[in-house]
Amino acid sequence: AAYVIYTSGSTGRPKGVVVSHGNAVGLLRSAGRELGCGRGDVWSVFHSFSFDFSVWEVWGALAFGGSLVVVPHGVARSPERLADVLVERGVTVLSQTPTAFGQLVSRLREGSRLRVVVFGGERLDMAGVRSWRSWPAVAGLPLVNMYGITETTVHVTVHRVGEEESGSPIGWGLAGTRVWVLDGFLRPVPVGVVGEVFVGGWGVARGYWRRPGLTAERFVPDPFGGGGGRLYRSGDLARVLPGGGLEYVGRADAQVKVRGFRIELGEIEHVLAAHPVVSGCAVVAAPDASGLDRLVAYVVADGPVSVAALRSFVSQRLADHMVPAVFMLVDRLPMTVNGKLDRAALPAPTSDRAAL
Repeated sequence: AAYVIYTSGSTGRPKGVVVSHGNAVGLLRSAGRELGCGRGDVWSVFHSFSFDFSVWEVWGALAFGGSLVVVPHGVARSPERLADVLVERGVTVLSQTPTAFGQLVSRLREGSRLRVVVFGGERLDMAGVRSWRSWPAVAGLPLVNMYGITETTVHVTVHRVGEEESGSPIGWGLAGTRVWVLDGFLRPVPVGVVGEVFVGGWGVARGYWRRPGLTAERFVPDPFGGGGGRLYRSGDLARVLPGGGLEYVGRADAQVKVRGFRIELGEIEHVLAAHPVVSGCAVVAAPDASGLDRLVAYVVADGPVSVAALRSFVSQRLADHMVPAVFMLVDRLPMTVNGKLDRAALPAPTSDRAAL
C-alpha cells in the first residue's frame, strides 16, 4: 500500500483506509491533466497530513515538477497571514474547503499568481460563490469544485464553476472513474431524482485496515462491469442533472428529525447562503430547555442584518418546519484541523430568539 489514512465518518470510530500506489497514480494522472498542472506551478500544503487533501497537495507538486510551499499551522489558521504568504511565495494552485476559503476571500489581494482554487472536503454552494465573486481578487479567478471521498482517493469528479449556477454542482467523473447515482436496489435513478453515489475505477481503495466486514459492506461488487470490479458505496446523495453532470445533495446521515419532520440541513444552509449579506452559515438541530430539538442557524454576515430579516428570507423559500427557531451571529465558523466546518465547536445557543 502507498498509505493508510484514517477517517472517522459518521460513526465517530476511526477507519483506516488502505490506499494503493495505483490509486495515487490514478489521482495524479487524471486530476493533474484536467487542471493542466506543470513545472511552473507553486503549490501550498495547507492541510494536515491526517487529511487526504494533503496527498493531492504534496504529490501534485512533486509529480509535476512544481514547487511546494509548506504553510505552518498557525499561518493556515490566520486568513490575513495566509493571504500574505500566497502573494509572497507566488502560489498558483490553492486547495481549500469552502469553509476555509470563505474566511480567506475578503483578505485575498489582487496581484497574486493564483491560477486556480480547488475545492473539496465539503459541499460548495453556488450562492456562496456568487458573494465571493464580488471581491476583485476572486472576480476572474478560476474556481474548480472536485467532489471526492477518502475511500476513492481524494478526487472523483470535476466541475469548473460558472457564473449563473445554483445548488452544488460537482460535474463529471475524472478520466478513468465511473460515477453512478443508484437507488436502494442498485439501479440508476432517473434524471433529477436523488440517489446514492457509487464510485468505481482507479480510485477505489483496497478497503478498511483489518475490518473485513465493513469493507464488504461498503466496497461492493460492480453490477455494471465484469472482471471482479468493485464500487464504493459512499453514503452521499446526489442527482443527475439534465446535461449529464451531477449535483451534490448531502450526506444520507445528515438528515435530522424535528417535530416529526425529516429535514435535510443542507437545504436550509443553501437558502441562507443566498442572502446578500451572508458570507457563511451552518444549521444544526440542538435541544431547547425542555429537551426537544429545534433548528439553530449560525450566520457570518458581511453587514448588519436582523433576525426578522433572516427569518423572513428563509420563510419565503422554505416550509415552516424548516425555518430555524434561533439565529446566531458569529465572527467566523469554527474549523477542524482539516479545514472543515467543526459543528461540535459551534457555541451553544444563548436564547430562543438570538438577535443579530
